[in-house]
Amino acid sequence: MRTVLGLLGAALLSTSAVATPITVTAVSSKSGAALPMHIGGRVERTSDGYRRQWPGTYFEANFRGSGILLKIGEGDVILRITVDASSPTTLFKPKPGLYRIAGLADARHAIRVDVASESQAAPTVFGGFYAASGTRALPIPARARQIEFIGDSHTVGYGNVSTKRDCTEAEVWATTDTSQAMPALAARRYGADYQVNAISGRGIVRNYNGMAADTLPVAYPFTLFDKATRYVEPAWHPRLFVIALGTNDFTTPLHPGEPWKTREALHADYEQRYVDFVKRLRARDPDAHVVLWATDMAGGEIAAEVAMVAARLKAEGQRNIAFVPVTGLAFTGCHSHPSTADDARITTALSGYIDAHPEMWAYRWPNDLHRAALTR
Repeated sequence: MRTVLGLLGAALLSTSAVATPITVTAVSSKSGAALPMHIGGRVERTSDGYRRQWPGTYFEANFRGSGILLKIGEGDVILRITVDASSPTTLFKPKPGLYRIAGLADARHAIRVDVASESQAAPTVFGGFYAASGTRALPIPARARQIEFIGDSHTVGYGNVSTKRDCTEAEVWATTDTSQAMPALAARRYGADYQVNAISGRGIVRNYNGMAADTLPVAYPFTLFDKATRYVEPAWHPRLFVIALGTNDFTTPLHPGEPWKTREALHADYEQRYVDFVKRLRARDPDAHVVLWATDMAGGEIAAEVAMVAARLKAEGQRNIAFVPVTGLAFTGCHSHPSTADDARITTALSGYIDAHPEMWAYRWPNDLHRAALTR
C-alpha cells in the first residue's frame, strides 16, 4: 500500500454526499496537476502511471471542487468508481485516456476507483487523478488498520456476481468483482486498508487439476506475475493475515506424471509447504494474527488439511494462529464458486475470531508505527 499524502490519526473528511451514480465521460482536454493519491494493493510506478496485477487494487483521493479527472492506461479492466456515497459507476474495458467526472457540488469530495476484474493474463495501468478547473487537493487521512488476504479464486471473488453456475471464460471475467468479495467486505467492516494477494486456480503445492503455473507461494514475493521485481513496501505491515489455500490442491484427482504418487504424499508436502509459507509471513510481521480458513468442499479434505497446518504451527510455537471452518455456502457463482451472498457469510465467519481479538489492532513501537503516513 502506498500513500502519496497522508495524515496519521486524522479524522475522516466530511464530504458532500452524492446519492446517485456519477457520470464518467472521456475527454480530450489536457489534465491539470496530479492529485495526491492513496493506493491499496501492490503497484509498480511507471512513466504512464501505476502498473498492477494482483486483484483488488484501489485508488483514492480527496479534493474540493465540482469535478475531477482520472487517467486510465493500457490493459483490459473493469473499474468501479464512487464519489462520496454514490452508487458505483462501472467502466467495462475502458479505452486508455483521460476521463472527467463533473457536475458535483462545489464542496469536499472523496473519490475511489476499485479494480473489480482479475488480471492474470497481463497487468493493467491506472494513471492517477488530476485536477479539473477549480479543483484543489485535500489531505488523505491514513487508516490505522491493515489486513492482507491471501488465497485463490474464493478470495478473488471469481464469478461472484454471476446469476448462473455455467459460465464461459468471458462470462467469468465479466462477473468477477473483487470489490464485492469477502476481502472488501471484511476490510470495510473493520475500517482497514487491505491487499488481495490471490490468484484463481493456484494452490500451495498444486494448482487446479495439476495445471502448470506458479503456485501462490512462488508468485507471492513479487509485485507482478512476471517475477521481475520483488515487492517491498515499508508502509505495509498488516496486523492480520487471512489465508485460504487448498481448494486447488485437493479438489481434483492426481494424474500420472505429477510429483505425488499418493494422496498421503500430497498431504505431507502441502502441510510442510503451508507451514513454511506462514512462517515466512510471520518472520516479516511477527506480531500479526494469522487466520486460516477453508470450506467443506472435497468431502472435508481441504478443511482437515488446513486444520492440520494450524495445529502444526501452534505446536511449533507460533502464536495467534487460528483455523476457521466455513460451512453452509451455496456456491451459486460461476463454476460453483461463492456468490456475493456467500462472501458475506465467509466474512461473518471470520469476524468471530477478529471480534474476539481486538488486541491485534494495538500498536507496538517501533514495528507497528502506522507507516501509511509515510510519503513518497
